[in-house]
Amino acid sequence: MLRPATDSDRDRVLTWRNHPAVRAVSLTTHEIQPAEHAAWWANRAADILIYEEDGVPAGVVIFNGATWSFYLDVEGLGPRLLPAWMRLEKEAVEYAFGTLGLATLGGETLAENTQVLALHRRFGFRETRRYERLVDGVPKTVVWTERAK
Repeated sequence: MLRPATDSDRDRVLTWRNHPAVRAVSLTTHEIQPAEHAAWWANRAADILIYEEDGVPAGVVIFNGATWSFYLDVEGLGPRLLPAWMRLEKEAVEYAFGTLGLATLGGETLAENTQVLALHRRFGFRETRRYERLVDGVPKTVVWTERAK
């Protein structure tokens, strides 16, 4: 289930985002400090949804217009991570095309994050371009994937 984020979710989301496995596949890999996160949260809270597994917060989906990103509670989900990824993506796509009324949805994924790229393909996203981007000073290949309603 997806629900709007509340201020009580702020610190939980920071913990998820700072998990080494999440940072390793993010477009910024540094450990985000509480003040930086609080400033980001203050500007983006309206764009943030919390994904729940059996009523327990387990991930976050962020919409920025027709662009989206997400990450999960890697530590808390443990062996349930892959099924949660699939449910989150299904619900996020439905939300984007239903609730938000988007005609297309796209996002950036590091080329080395093959698991998420495979998941996106499974849900009808297609690669539309690749480009280089500096990730904390290191050039990385980014894949833009997109899906139409």
